[in-house]
Amino acid sequence: QVRLVESGGGLVQAGGSLRLSCAASGGTFSSYAMGWFRQGPGKEREFVAAITWSGGSTRYADAVKGRFTISRDNARNTVYLQMNSLKPEDTAVYSCAARLDTRSTAPVLGYDYWGQGTQVTVSS
Repeated sequence: QVRLVESGGGLVQAGGSLRLSCAASGGTFSSYAMGWFRQGPGKEREFVAAITWSGGSTRYADAVKGRFTISRDNARNTVYLQMNSLKPEDTAVYSCAARLDTRSTAPVLGYDYWGQGTQVTVSS
């Protein structure tokens, strides 16, 4: 059983930056692909970014491409989401997820474990 705990959310002005962290425990972190998802007020949960087990490949939603960067540190069992040039429409609860997957393509679907999420609010 993998446990995921997010941190780093908060209130930021439009154009600002935040870095989210997700600490994993209870599994072999380097065997998991990791993803970030978000759910805005009144919206469905949506994919944001994903990274392969090795960190060698990443994938982003079009809405965040060029502004957000996903990375991981397997020695620290942690995945990060650096968010720059934030917009009010980025306001959401951001959750990380883990999928047992050692392939070379970062997955968008099929995640097995989820964190509780951290709130990100971007003011205009």
